[in-house]
Amino acid sequence: MSTNGHHDGRDEQRVVITGMGAVTPLGFTVDTLWQNLLAGKSAARHIDRFDASGFAVQICSDIADNTFNIEEHSRALDKKEARRLDPFEQYAVVTTEQALAQAGLQIDDSNRDEIGVLIGTGLGGLIVIDNGYKALNEKGPMRVNPFTGALMLPNMGGGQVAITFGARGPNFCVVSACATGSNALGEAYEIIRRGDALAMITGAAETVMTPFALAAFHRTQAMSTRNDDPQHASRPFDAKRDGFVYGNGAGLMIFERLDFAKQRGAPILAEVVGYGATDDAYHISAPAPDGGGARRALQRALDKAHLKPEQIDYINAHGTSTVLNDAAETAAIKAVFGEYAYGVPISSSKSMLGHLMGAAGAVEAVITVKTMLEGWIHPTVNYEYPDPDCDLDYVPNTPRQKQVNIAMSNSFGFGGHNACLIFQKWAN
Repeated sequence: MSTNGHHDGRDEQRVVITGMGAVTPLGFTVDTLWQNLLAGKSAARHIDRFDASGFAVQICSDIADNTFNIEEHSRALDKKEARRLDPFEQYAVVTTEQALAQAGLQIDDSNRDEIGVLIGTGLGGLIVIDNGYKALNEKGPMRVNPFTGALMLPNMGGGQVAITFGARGPNFCVVSACATGSNALGEAYEIIRRGDALAMITGAAETVMTPFALAAFHRTQAMSTRNDDPQHASRPFDAKRDGFVYGNGAGLMIFERLDFAKQRGAPILAEVVGYGATDDAYHISAPAPDGGGARRALQRALDKAHLKPEQIDYINAHGTSTVLNDAAETAAIKAVFGEYAYGVPISSSKSMLGHLMGAAGAVEAVITVKTMLEGWIHPTVNYEYPDPDCDLDYVPNTPRQKQVNIAMSNSFGFGGHNACLIFQKWAN
Protein backbone atom coordinates (compact mmCIF):
# COMPACT_ATOMS: atom_id res chain seq x y z
CA MET A 1 0.00 0.00 0.00
CA SER A 2 1.66 3.18 -1.16
CA THR A 3 1.09 6.70 0.07
CA ASN A 4 3.30 8.25 -2.62
CA GLY A 5 5.52 9.95 -0.10
CA HIS A 6 8.29 9.46 2.41
CA HIS A 7 7.40 8.53 5.94
CA ASP A 8 8.72 7.14 9.15
CA GLY A 9 7.97 3.40 9.26
CA ARG A 10 6.65 3.81 12.80
CA ASP A 11 3.98 6.14 11.49
CA GLU A 12 2.35 3.14 9.81
CA GLN A 13 1.43 1.85 13.26
CA ARG A 14 0.00 5.13 14.53
CA VAL A 15 -3.61 6.19 14.03
CA VAL A 16 -4.80 9.77 14.35
CA ILE A 17 -8.17 11.52 14.32
CA THR A 18 -8.59 14.26 11.73
CA GLY A 19 -12.33 14.96 11.72
CA MET A 20 -15.43 14.52 13.87
CA GLY A 21 -19.18 14.81 13.49
CA ALA A 22 -22.17 14.58 15.80
CA VAL A 23 -25.96 14.59 15.60
CA THR A 24 -27.44 14.38 19.09
CA PRO A 25 -30.38 15.53 21.21
CA LEU A 26 -28.09 18.33 22.45
CA GLY A 27 -27.16 19.61 19.02
CA PHE A 28 -26.52 18.71 15.41
CA THR A 29 -22.84 19.67 15.37
CA VAL A 30 -19.90 18.84 17.63
CA ASP A 31 -19.56 22.45 18.78
CA THR A 32 -23.25 22.82 19.68
CA LEU A 33 -23.17 19.54 21.57
CA TRP A 34 -20.06 20.64 23.44
CA GLN A 35 -21.43 24.03 24.47
CA ASN A 36 -24.63 22.45 25.80
CA LEU A 37 -22.65 19.88 27.78
CA LEU A 38 -20.51 22.59 29.39
CA ALA A 39 -23.70 24.48 30.24
CA GLY A 40 -25.06 21.41 32.01
CA LYS A 41 -28.11 21.25 29.75
CA SER A 42 -30.22 18.09 29.85
CA ALA A 43 -31.84 16.76 26.67
CA ALA A 44 -34.41 14.65 28.54
CA ARG A 45 -38.08 15.42 27.92
CA HIS A 46 -41.46 13.76 27.57
CA ILE A 47 -41.96 11.50 24.57
CA ASP A 48 -43.96 13.23 21.83
CA ARG A 49 -43.16 11.09 18.79
CA PHE A 50 -46.07 8.80 19.77
CA ASP A 51 -48.62 8.56 22.58
CA ALA A 52 -46.70 7.12 25.53
CA SER A 53 -49.39 7.77 28.13
CA GLY A 54 -50.00 4.06 28.61
CA PHE A 55 -46.33 3.26 29.15
CA ALA A 56 -44.52 3.05 32.47
CA VAL A 57 -41.68 5.04 30.86
CA GLN A 58 -42.75 8.32 29.23
CA ILE A 59 -39.43 10.17 28.89
CA CYS A 60 -36.60 10.14 26.39
CA SER A 61 -33.69 12.06 24.86
CA ASP A 62 -35.08 12.04 21.33
CA ILE A 63 -34.08 13.93 18.21
CA ALA A 64 -37.58 14.93 17.17
CA ASP A 65 -38.61 14.78 13.52
CA ASN A 66 -39.65 18.41 13.59
CA THR A 67 -36.22 19.60 14.71
CA PHE A 68 -33.96 17.57 12.39
CA ASN A 69 -34.60 18.23 8.72
CA ILE A 70 -32.23 16.19 6.57
CA GLU A 71 -32.45 18.71 3.73
CA GLU A 72 -30.96 21.38 5.99
CA HIS A 73 -28.05 19.24 7.11
CA SER A 74 -26.95 17.22 4.09
CA ARG A 75 -25.62 18.37 0.75
CA ALA A 76 -24.69 14.85 -0.28
CA LEU A 77 -28.20 13.33 -0.31
CA ASP A 78 -30.94 14.36 -2.69
CA LYS A 79 -34.38 14.95 -1.17
CA LYS A 80 -36.03 11.77 -2.47
CA GLU A 81 -33.15 9.54 -1.43
CA ALA A 82 -32.88 11.10 2.00
CA ARG A 83 -36.56 10.72 2.83
CA ARG A 84 -36.61 6.97 2.34
CA LEU A 85 -33.64 6.35 4.64
CA ASP A 86 -34.07 5.34 8.24
CA PRO A 87 -33.07 8.20 10.55
CA PHE A 88 -30.01 6.26 11.73
CA GLU A 89 -28.77 6.19 8.13
CA GLN A 90 -29.48 9.90 7.75
CA TYR A 91 -27.47 10.61 10.90
CA ALA A 92 -24.61 8.46 9.60
CA VAL A 93 -24.40 10.43 6.34
CA VAL A 94 -24.68 13.86 8.01
CA THR A 95 -22.00 13.12 10.62
CA THR A 96 -19.75 11.75 7.87
CA GLU A 97 -20.16 14.99 5.93
CA GLN A 98 -19.20 16.97 9.02
CA ALA A 99 -16.17 14.81 9.78
CA LEU A 100 -14.88 14.73 6.20
CA ALA A 101 -15.18 18.51 5.99
CA GLN A 102 -13.17 19.02 9.17
CA ALA A 103 -10.57 16.49 8.01
CA GLY A 104 -10.34 18.11 4.59
CA LEU A 105 -10.45 14.60 3.14
CA GLN A 106 -11.52 14.36 -0.49
CA ILE A 107 -12.44 10.80 -1.48
CA ASP A 108 -11.53 10.26 -5.13
CA ASP A 109 -9.99 7.69 -7.47
CA SER A 110 -6.55 8.24 -5.97
CA ASN A 111 -7.55 6.96 -2.53
CA ARG A 112 -11.08 5.49 -2.46
CA ASP A 113 -9.89 1.86 -2.41
CA GLU A 114 -7.87 2.57 0.74
CA ILE A 115 -10.63 4.33 2.68
CA GLY A 116 -13.01 2.10 4.63
CA VAL A 117 -16.20 2.52 6.63
CA LEU A 118 -17.07 0.95 9.95
CA ILE A 119 -20.30 2.34 11.39
CA GLY A 120 -22.02 0.42 14.14
CA THR A 121 -25.58 0.43 15.42
CA GLY A 122 -27.34 -1.42 18.17
CA LEU A 123 -30.64 -2.05 16.41
CA GLY A 124 -30.43 -0.83 12.81
CA GLY A 125 -33.38 0.55 10.87
CA LEU A 126 -35.97 0.33 13.62
CA ILE A 127 -38.13 3.17 12.23
CA VAL A 128 -38.13 1.54 8.79
CA ILE A 129 -39.11 -1.78 10.38
CA ASP A 130 -41.88 -0.10 12.37
CA ASN A 131 -43.25 1.64 9.27
CA GLY A 132 -43.07 -1.60 7.27
CA TYR A 133 -44.92 -3.53 9.95
CA LYS A 134 -47.67 -0.90 10.04
CA ALA A 135 -48.01 -1.04 6.24
CA LEU A 136 -48.23 -4.83 6.33
CA ASN A 137 -50.94 -4.87 9.00
CA GLU A 138 -52.99 -1.98 7.66
CA LYS A 139 -52.64 -2.32 3.89
CA GLY A 140 -51.25 -5.78 3.11
CA PRO A 141 -47.91 -7.22 1.94
CA MET A 142 -47.83 -5.45 -1.43
CA ARG A 143 -47.83 -2.06 0.29
CA VAL A 144 -44.59 -2.66 2.19
CA ASN A 145 -41.95 -0.30 0.81
CA PRO A 146 -39.63 -2.25 -1.55
CA PHE A 147 -36.60 -0.58 0.05
CA THR A 148 -37.51 -1.89 3.52
CA GLY A 149 -35.56 -5.13 3.19
CA ALA A 150 -32.33 -3.25 2.57
CA LEU A 151 -32.82 -0.15 4.71
CA MET A 152 -33.70 -2.05 7.89
CA LEU A 153 -30.32 -3.81 7.98
CA PRO A 154 -27.79 -2.73 10.64
CA ASN A 155 -24.98 -2.55 8.07
CA MET A 156 -26.82 -0.05 5.90
CA GLY A 157 -25.54 2.99 7.81
CA GLY A 158 -22.06 2.13 6.61
CA GLY A 159 -23.39 0.94 3.27
CA GLN A 160 -25.15 4.24 2.61
CA VAL A 161 -22.08 6.22 3.64
CA ALA A 162 -19.90 4.22 1.24
CA ILE A 163 -22.40 4.69 -1.60
CA THR A 164 -22.77 8.41 -0.90
CA PHE A 165 -19.07 9.22 -0.64
CA GLY A 166 -17.47 6.49 -2.74
CA ALA A 167 -15.31 4.80 -0.08
CA ARG A 168 -14.43 1.29 -1.32
CA GLY A 169 -12.20 -0.05 1.47
CA PRO A 170 -13.22 -2.46 4.26
CA ASN A 171 -16.83 -1.98 5.29
CA PHE A 172 -18.86 -3.90 7.84
CA CYS A 173 -21.01 -3.28 10.91
CA VAL A 174 -20.24 -3.83 14.57
CA VAL A 175 -23.18 -4.66 16.86
CA SER A 176 -22.47 -5.05 20.58
CA ALA A 177 -25.43 -3.32 22.24
CA CYS A 178 -24.34 -0.25 24.22
CA ALA A 179 -20.64 -0.97 23.60
CA THR A 180 -21.18 -0.74 19.83
CA GLY A 181 -19.77 2.75 19.24
CA SER A 182 -16.55 2.09 21.11
CA ASN A 183 -16.10 -1.32 19.51
CA ALA A 184 -16.61 0.22 16.06
CA LEU A 185 -13.92 2.83 16.69
CA GLY A 186 -11.59 0.25 18.20
CA GLU A 187 -11.93 -2.16 15.30
CA ALA A 188 -11.43 0.66 12.77
CA TYR A 189 -8.23 1.51 14.63
CA GLU A 190 -7.09 -2.11 14.28
CA ILE A 191 -7.96 -2.20 10.56
CA ILE A 192 -5.60 0.70 9.92
CA ARG A 193 -2.89 -0.71 12.19
CA ARG A 194 -2.86 -4.03 10.37
CA GLY A 195 -2.52 -2.30 6.99
CA ASP A 196 -5.95 -2.85 5.45
CA ALA A 197 -6.80 0.85 5.06
CA LEU A 198 -5.18 4.26 5.11
CA ALA A 199 -8.26 5.89 6.59
CA MET A 200 -11.58 4.83 8.13
CA ILE A 201 -14.89 6.62 8.46
CA THR A 202 -16.00 5.22 11.78
CA GLY A 203 -18.50 5.59 14.60
CA ALA A 204 -22.10 4.64 15.27
CA ALA A 205 -25.67 5.80 14.75
CA GLU A 206 -28.95 4.87 16.40
CA THR A 207 -32.69 5.48 16.33
CA VAL A 208 -34.82 3.62 18.86
CA MET A 209 -37.96 5.74 19.19
CA THR A 210 -40.75 3.25 18.56
CA PRO A 211 -43.46 2.03 20.93
CA PHE A 212 -42.17 -1.53 20.70
CA ALA A 213 -38.59 -0.55 21.57
CA LEU A 214 -39.78 1.53 24.51
CA ALA A 215 -41.83 -1.35 25.86
CA ALA A 216 -39.03 -3.85 25.32
CA PHE A 217 -36.32 -1.81 27.00
CA HIS A 218 -38.56 -0.88 29.89
CA ARG A 219 -39.15 -4.58 30.55
CA THR A 220 -35.43 -4.97 31.21
CA GLN A 221 -36.06 -2.81 34.32
CA ALA A 222 -33.08 -0.65 33.37
CA MET A 223 -34.92 2.56 32.41
CA SER A 224 -35.80 5.53 34.59
CA THR A 225 -39.49 5.98 35.42
CA ARG A 226 -39.02 9.50 36.77
CA ASN A 227 -41.74 10.71 34.38
CA ASP A 228 -42.67 13.75 36.45
CA ASP A 229 -39.15 15.20 36.23
CA PRO A 230 -37.36 14.24 32.98
CA GLN A 231 -34.57 16.80 33.41
CA HIS A 232 -33.40 15.10 36.60
CA ALA A 233 -34.09 11.50 35.60
CA SER A 234 -30.58 10.64 34.41
CA ARG A 235 -28.34 10.84 37.48
CA PRO A 236 -25.27 8.64 37.04
CA PHE A 237 -23.52 7.55 40.25
CA ASP A 238 -26.15 9.27 42.39
CA ALA A 239 -27.64 7.20 45.21
CA LYS A 240 -31.19 7.83 43.95
CA ARG A 241 -30.56 6.80 40.34
CA ASP A 242 -33.25 4.51 38.93
CA GLY A 243 -32.23 3.80 35.34
CA PHE A 244 -31.23 5.32 32.02
CA VAL A 245 -33.08 7.70 29.70
CA TYR A 246 -32.81 6.42 26.16
CA GLY A 247 -32.28 8.47 23.02
CA ASN A 248 -31.12 8.80 19.41
CA GLY A 249 -28.00 10.14 17.77
CA ALA A 250 -24.72 9.54 16.00
CA GLY A 251 -21.03 10.21 16.45
CA LEU A 252 -18.46 9.90 13.67
CA MET A 253 -14.69 10.19 13.38
CA ILE A 254 -12.14 10.09 10.58
CA PHE A 255 -9.24 7.84 11.55
CA GLU A 256 -6.09 8.00 9.44
CA ARG A 257 -2.71 6.35 9.43
CA LEU A 258 -0.32 9.01 10.64
CA ASP A 259 1.86 9.13 7.52
CA PHE A 260 -1.22 9.50 5.31
CA ALA A 261 -2.54 12.36 7.45
CA LYS A 262 0.87 14.07 7.46
CA GLN A 263 1.19 13.76 3.71
CA ARG A 264 -2.19 15.41 3.23
CA GLY A 265 -1.39 18.16 5.71
CA ALA A 266 -4.50 17.14 7.61
CA PRO A 267 -5.52 18.82 10.88
CA ILE A 268 -4.68 16.24 13.56
CA LEU A 269 -7.03 16.44 16.54
CA ALA A 270 -5.76 13.54 18.65
CA GLU A 271 -4.15 10.11 18.47
CA VAL A 272 -5.80 6.78 19.22
CA VAL A 273 -3.37 4.92 21.47
CA GLY A 274 -5.30 2.13 23.20
CA TYR A 275 -8.25 -0.21 22.78
CA GLY A 276 -9.45 -3.08 24.91
CA ALA A 277 -12.46 -5.34 24.44
CA THR A 278 -13.74 -8.14 26.68
CA ASP A 279 -16.93 -9.88 27.80
CA ASP A 280 -18.27 -10.59 31.28
CA ALA A 281 -19.74 -13.98 30.26
CA TYR A 282 -22.10 -13.43 33.16
CA HIS A 283 -25.67 -12.29 32.26
CA ILE A 284 -27.62 -10.99 29.27
CA SER A 285 -28.28 -7.58 30.79
CA ALA A 286 -26.67 -7.23 34.23
CA PRO A 287 -22.94 -6.49 34.50
CA ALA A 288 -20.65 -8.68 36.58
CA PRO A 289 -21.07 -7.11 40.05
CA ASP A 290 -17.33 -6.85 40.66
CA GLY A 291 -16.80 -5.12 37.30
CA GLY A 292 -14.39 -7.90 36.31
CA GLY A 293 -15.04 -7.76 32.57
CA ALA A 294 -14.84 -3.99 32.52
CA ARG A 295 -11.65 -4.11 34.57
CA ARG A 296 -10.00 -6.39 32.00
CA ALA A 297 -11.05 -4.10 29.12
CA LEU A 298 -9.58 -1.05 30.87
CA GLN A 299 -6.37 -2.92 31.63
CA ARG A 300 -6.01 -4.18 28.07
CA ALA A 301 -6.41 -0.68 26.69
CA LEU A 302 -3.74 0.62 29.08
CA ASP A 303 -1.40 -2.25 28.21
CA LYS A 304 -1.80 -1.69 24.48
CA ALA A 305 -1.12 2.02 24.95
CA HIS A 306 1.92 1.24 27.17
CA LEU A 307 0.47 3.53 29.82
CA LYS A 308 0.17 3.44 33.58
CA PRO A 309 -3.15 4.38 35.21
CA GLU A 310 -1.56 7.51 36.70
CA GLN A 311 -1.04 8.86 33.17
CA ILE A 312 -4.80 9.05 32.51
CA ASP A 313 -6.00 12.62 33.06
CA TYR A 314 -9.73 12.01 32.58
CA ILE A 315 -12.26 9.19 32.19
CA ASN A 316 -15.47 9.60 30.23
CA ALA A 317 -17.53 6.97 32.02
CA HIS A 318 -20.18 4.69 30.60
CA GLY A 319 -22.21 6.04 33.53
CA THR A 320 -25.69 4.91 32.56
CA SER A 321 -27.56 5.90 35.75
CA THR A 322 -28.54 2.29 36.45
CA VAL A 323 -27.99 0.93 39.94
CA LEU A 324 -25.90 -2.06 38.86
CA ASN A 325 -23.84 -0.57 36.02
CA ASP A 326 -22.58 2.53 37.83
CA ALA A 327 -21.48 0.47 40.82
CA ALA A 328 -19.74 -2.11 38.63
CA GLU A 329 -17.93 0.56 36.60
CA THR A 330 -16.75 2.26 39.78
CA ALA A 331 -15.46 -1.09 41.06
CA ALA A 332 -13.62 -1.67 37.78
CA ILE A 333 -11.95 1.75 37.90
CA LYS A 334 -10.85 1.17 41.49
CA ALA A 335 -9.47 -2.26 40.63
CA VAL A 336 -7.37 -0.92 37.76
CA PHE A 337 -6.40 2.51 39.09
CA GLY A 338 -5.87 1.67 42.76
CA GLU A 339 -5.55 4.72 45.00
CA TYR A 340 -5.30 6.98 41.93
CA ALA A 341 -8.95 6.15 41.19
CA TYR A 342 -9.79 8.86 43.72
CA GLY A 343 -7.60 11.40 41.91
CA VAL A 344 -8.76 11.05 38.33
CA PRO A 345 -11.77 13.15 37.24
CA ILE A 346 -14.64 11.10 35.82
CA SER A 347 -17.82 12.35 34.17
CA SER A 348 -20.86 10.86 32.47
CA SER A 349 -22.15 12.45 29.28
CA LYS A 350 -25.32 10.40 29.72
CA SER A 351 -26.32 12.61 32.63
CA MET A 352 -27.26 15.19 29.99
CA LEU A 353 -27.46 13.32 26.68
CA GLY A 354 -29.32 10.31 27.96
CA HIS A 355 -28.26 6.91 26.67
CA LEU A 356 -27.86 6.91 22.90
CA MET A 357 -27.68 3.12 22.95
CA GLY A 358 -25.40 1.78 20.18
CA ALA A 359 -24.26 5.31 19.32
CA ALA A 360 -23.33 6.22 22.89
CA GLY A 361 -19.68 5.16 22.79
CA ALA A 362 -18.99 6.95 19.52
CA VAL A 363 -20.58 10.21 20.65
CA GLU A 364 -18.75 9.97 23.98
CA ALA A 365 -15.46 9.41 22.16
CA VAL A 366 -16.09 12.64 20.25
CA ILE A 367 -16.76 14.36 23.58
CA THR A 368 -13.59 12.88 25.09
CA VAL A 369 -11.45 14.25 22.25
CA LYS A 370 -13.21 17.61 22.55
CA THR A 371 -12.33 17.61 26.26
CA MET A 372 -8.65 17.35 25.38
CA LEU A 373 -8.89 20.05 22.74
CA GLU A 374 -10.77 22.54 24.93
CA GLY A 375 -9.18 21.97 28.34
CA TRP A 376 -12.54 21.64 30.07
CA ILE A 377 -14.31 18.64 31.58
CA HIS A 378 -18.08 18.65 31.39
CA PRO A 379 -19.96 17.85 34.60
CA THR A 380 -22.02 14.89 35.68
CA VAL A 381 -25.30 16.69 36.34
CA ASN A 382 -28.02 15.70 38.80
CA TYR A 383 -25.45 14.38 41.27
CA GLU A 384 -27.09 15.15 44.63
CA TYR A 385 -26.94 12.14 46.93
CA PRO A 386 -23.61 10.33 47.47
CA ASP A 387 -23.62 6.54 47.09
CA PRO A 388 -21.04 4.68 49.22
CA ASP A 389 -20.54 2.26 46.30
CA CYS A 390 -19.82 5.19 43.95
CA ASP A 391 -17.37 7.40 45.82
CA LEU A 392 -15.01 8.72 43.13
CA ASP A 393 -14.63 12.20 41.62
CA TYR A 394 -17.51 12.41 39.14
CA VAL A 395 -17.09 16.17 38.49
CA PRO A 396 -20.52 16.87 39.99
CA ASN A 397 -22.79 19.54 38.46
CA THR A 398 -20.13 22.09 37.48
CA PRO A 399 -17.63 21.98 34.59
CA ARG A 400 -13.97 21.92 35.51
CA GLN A 401 -11.06 23.52 33.72
CA LYS A 402 -8.20 21.07 33.36
CA GLN A 403 -5.50 20.25 30.85
CA VAL A 404 -6.21 16.74 29.62
CA ASN A 405 -3.44 15.09 27.62
CA ILE A 406 -4.54 11.45 27.83
CA ALA A 407 -8.15 10.36 28.28
CA MET A 408 -10.13 7.14 28.51
CA SER A 409 -13.66 6.44 27.28
CA ASN A 410 -15.62 3.42 28.56
CA SER A 411 -18.61 1.56 27.09
CA PHE A 412 -20.40 -1.53 28.36
CA GLY A 413 -23.39 -3.31 26.83
CA PHE A 414 -26.08 -5.94 27.27
CA GLY A 415 -24.53 -9.34 26.65
CA GLY A 416 -21.61 -8.42 28.87
CA HIS A 417 -19.72 -6.55 26.14
CA ASN A 418 -17.00 -4.17 27.37
CA ALA A 419 -14.93 -1.71 25.34
CA CYS A 420 -12.38 0.89 26.36
CA LEU A 421 -10.62 3.49 24.20
CA ILE A 422 -7.67 5.71 25.08
CA PHE A 423 -6.90 8.94 23.24
CA GLN A 424 -3.87 11.19 23.48
CA LYS A 425 -3.74 14.88 22.70
CA TRP A 426 -1.74 15.65 19.59
CA ALA A 427 1.43 17.63 20.01
CA ASN A 428 3.65 18.38 17.03
